[in-house]
Amino acid sequence: MKIKYCTDYEEMSLKAAGSILSDLRERKHQRICTATGNSPIGIYEALVREYKKSPVLFAQLSIVKLDEWGGIPMGSPNSCETYIQEKILRPMEIPDERYISFNSDTRDPERECGRVRAEIDQSSIDTCILGLGRNGHIGFNEPAQVQEPYCHVARLSKASQGHIMVGDLAEKPIYGLTLGMADILRSKKIVILITGEGKQKVTKELLRAKIDPQLPASFLWLHPDVECYVDSSSFQHIITEPQN
Repeated sequence: MKIKYCTDYEEMSLKAAGSILSDLRERKHQRICTATGNSPIGIYEALVREYKKSPVLFAQLSIVKLDEWGGIPMGSPNSCETYIQEKILRPMEIPDERYISFNSDTRDPERECGRVRAEIDQSSIDTCILGLGRNGHIGFNEPAQVQEPYCHVARLSKASQGHIMVGDLAEKPIYGLTLGMADILRSKKIVILITGEGKQKVTKELLRAKIDPQLPASFLWLHPDVECYVDSSSFQHIITEPQN
């Protein structure tokens, strides 16, 4: 894992976006798995700005949705679907045929996970964009005694149920649909962003480079090409390494 310390959120976002754009310029046919939440917004905004200048660069880009809240309507403002449509697909004019997505309100979540797994198995993911959850989760791979390898229905932790995306819902989702740990680790490259309040302890544990199923993000140490961008302004009390 290559740790890249950044002075603030903006620098973190621009550096991570620059890495993704560099790959796109080398090979336009890219499949990117996209996380939701606050952490990657800056990346998506940077990619949209570049799209407006050079749309041809994105002509073969395809998107995979990392995860989805279970049991809420796809069109809900709280869904990952709405987030991705508004921040990625519509601004970059990516059509449905270049998008793989979990259906949030399916009647058969297990079957839906099987469908998505079959689709991503047809072609590998080039870059997987991740945020670090406050309890160390990535996607909806929650802390547990064991980790699921493939697309699966995940019972959500209290931490995930308290996420800002669903914070205003009277009834919080109790499960999510997500790529599994092996699906994520099969990506050719992984970009993980560490930013935000309440993540100091889990970040310190992650940087110890010890593999622990109770810290799902720690499995990223097993991957040969992980770029970990750290917003140092959020972690001044635990990060002492020199800035890059």
